[in-house]
Amino acid sequence: MRNVHEIHHPLVQHHLARLRDRETDSAEFRRLLQRLSLLLAYEATQDLDLRDTTVRTPLSPARGRVIRPRIGVVPILRAGLGMVDPILNLIPDAEVWHLGFYRDEKTLQPIEYYRKLPQGDPVEISLVLDPMLATGGSAVAALEAVYAWGVKTVKLLAMIAAPEGVRLVHKRFPDTQLYVCAIDERLNEHGFILPGLGDAGDRLFNAHAAS
Repeated sequence: MRNVHEIHHPLVQHHLARLRDRETDSAEFRRLLQRLSLLLAYEATQDLDLRDTTVRTPLSPARGRVIRPRIGVVPILRAGLGMVDPILNLIPDAEVWHLGFYRDEKTLQPIEYYRKLPQGDPVEISLVLDPMLATGGSAVAALEAVYAWGVKTVKLLAMIAAPEGVRLVHKRFPDTQLYVCAIDERLNEHGFILPGLGDAGDRLFNAHAAS
């Protein structure tokens, strides 16, 4: 499927196995999510435009190349927050904007509760972040918001996707580049990915401890 990239790197497979494990605690889950976010971002940014520059080393001038476009990182709240810091470590000049959705448990449709995108002056490239691409509803809503902002190039980064979500994103936004660590078997009757890894937000923020 065009613009769908499932990453098969050995390091991705190694860290993903631990991320899925029900015995992995929240602290380790966060570390694994960060490592996988770095690997996804590396793959997703291989086509960035560069411009020539000259810097001065301790010994003499040297030619170099630096990233040309403005890049915006857009996590989908709340689980997408866990992917932000490692990407900022790679692209420290990136802008960070936020979108928030929750899923109606009856209809499985996304409900927007937060949007922080500036009026006008959009970034040139947007990395939309969400660990889980399940039904695809939240991803499509986020992509609609980012494209309406005026961004020309949008990449969606996720840890795990269901085939249903991949198909919906590809149908609605075929030019969006999707980068995932794994495309799983299917959704269950409650809209959760199988085998998946459970609720990424709960595991990331240890929210299940209070339930």
